[in-house]
Amino acid sequence: MGCSRLSSKKSHKSKVRPRSHQRVRLRRVSGQGEGICELLHPRCALERELDLEEVEEMIRAGETDVAIEELRWLLSGCHECIRAHQLLGKLALEMGDIPLARGHFGHAFQIGSKAIDKSGDNKKVPYAQESNRPFLECGKALIHCLLKLGKKKRAREVVSKLLRYDPTDPLQITKLLNP
Repeated sequence: MGCSRLSSKKSHKSKVRPRSHQRVRLRRVSGQGEGICELLHPRCALERELDLEEVEEMIRAGETDVAIEELRWLLSGCHECIRAHQLLGKLALEMGDIPLARGHFGHAFQIGSKAIDKSGDNKKVPYAQESNRPFLECGKALIHCLLKLGKKKRAREVVSKLLRYDPTDPLQITKLLNP
């Protein structure tokens, strides 16, 4: 007797990826000192790297509307793609839509912060680690947006978190509060 429909459905269910593969996580970097970590982007974000490079080409070519649609589509299949949020935030800033830019940068910052805070105290995510850069850059852009929107207290909170994540302040975020 052949395979029943029920068994093929069961087989399909076993191939569903665990949710942890769809979330940003933190990994300790060996040989870099105590508490030095890097963000591990979800598989769905890594699978979209070539698409994101194409989007950056679209932006350089002035095809902003097409780039925005592509980024939205990419996020529909991978909500925790920090780089897609970063690019949408940059485009919103260029169009003068500070609240929308704040939303994208803020969401990206929240995704990374959640992963870092979930793994305990004293975790450093230095800018020197390439996988941390989009997250930290989104944090800096979020501060910029918050200041433009008159939310200085919230901007200070983000600065405080970023300095805890990377005390060396390579993005010079403290200068944003005191220009």
